[in-house]
Amino acid sequence: MTVFEELERRGLLAQLTDRKEIEELINAGKATFYIGFDPTADSLHVGHFMALCLMKRLQMAGNKPIVLLGGGTGMIGDPSGKTDMRKMLTPETIAHNIQCFKKQMSRFIDFSDDKAIAVNNADWLMNLNYVELLREVGAQFTVNRMLAAECYKQRWEKGLTFLEFNYMIMQSYDFYRLYQDYGCNMQFGGDDQWSNMLGGTELIRRKLGKDAYAMTITLLLNSEGKKMGKTEKGAVWLDAEKTSPYEFFQYWRNVADADVIKCMKMLTFIPIEEIEEMETHLEGAGFNKAKELLAYSLTELVHGKEEADKALEAAKAVFGGGGNSENMPSTVIPADKLTDGTINICDLLVACNLVPTKSEGRRNIQQGGISINGEKITDPKAEIKIDGEVIIKKGKKVFHKATLA
Repeated sequence: MTVFEELERRGLLAQLTDRKEIEELINAGKATFYIGFDPTADSLHVGHFMALCLMKRLQMAGNKPIVLLGGGTGMIGDPSGKTDMRKMLTPETIAHNIQCFKKQMSRFIDFSDDKAIAVNNADWLMNLNYVELLREVGAQFTVNRMLAAECYKQRWEKGLTFLEFNYMIMQSYDFYRLYQDYGCNMQFGGDDQWSNMLGGTELIRRKLGKDAYAMTITLLLNSEGKKMGKTEKGAVWLDAEKTSPYEFFQYWRNVADADVIKCMKMLTFIPIEEIEEMETHLEGAGFNKAKELLAYSLTELVHGKEEADKALEAAKAVFGGGGNSENMPSTVIPADKLTDGTINICDLLVACNLVPTKSEGRRNIQQGGISINGEKITDPKAEIKIDGEVIIKKGKKVFHKATLA
């Protein structure tokens, strides 16, 4: 089985500019390809994860990845799929976020011996002369075609700014520069990036008379059609300080039955034949075993075997009734938060980041979703004694340990 065939069987392929050429290049290990990452936060999240896995798969097949860090495009913000304009970041914040990205990416991509490179588009975008850009690049784009692009449609209602309108030109120029400077012949990205990617291939054709290729990856959507990687607390991060390995494990352990095989195919390195065999007879308790395998595989990929083992052990202890909380997510409560050794239940939930606000905590309690040490809490005014270890259960699947400082 070729690498292209495997990508297809895993359901990763969405749109391709030239299927035959792309297939031949990546199967022969002759693709020098790039994926762009705008540094909008100080950690990568699940939304980036599939792109990183694709880079790893293609690198293992002999192709060369280029990680493009958006130090320049991050100053603008990608409007694709957004109903609101992105928050504008300072140059200092962008520089910090880029360093965080580089550190995390090295867990997935092998940058040794020129097997992959990381570049920052600020190196060329920040020094562009505006009039020169308009003449050399802007003249290659028609406004009516840009306005028809899918990536802008969700911004119409609130107004697409001229700032954001330039994003397609900047991303296209990135591909043009990477083609010239590094021989980059292919761009990959999420399916919502298709219009921007076509802009790059067209710019290369018009300016250089050369062919370059683009391929989008299927977006990771759940069975309800919503993007995966979000919780009540926000994004599922790859940084252990922002989303603990146990929380990361639990996110994947709790996916819907209808999503587990798809996630296994698209995100893990479990052999596709093994997944397809599992799919043919998956029913009943088998779903739980499949979800456990999915959660363990992804936690091992992101956080390493030791953390994956801990998360698995903690999950089995908690859900099996063993009561072992050693590896459970925990929060240390400072003594000055207590009054006579107790803390209000809503304050405790907020302190443990189980709810964003006290009002949300009250709602969870009134709906019967909070237990302390196995006892359901029904009064939002309840005072909880913190003496040693307190186990909080939120809903059916979230467990958290609170201890006294």
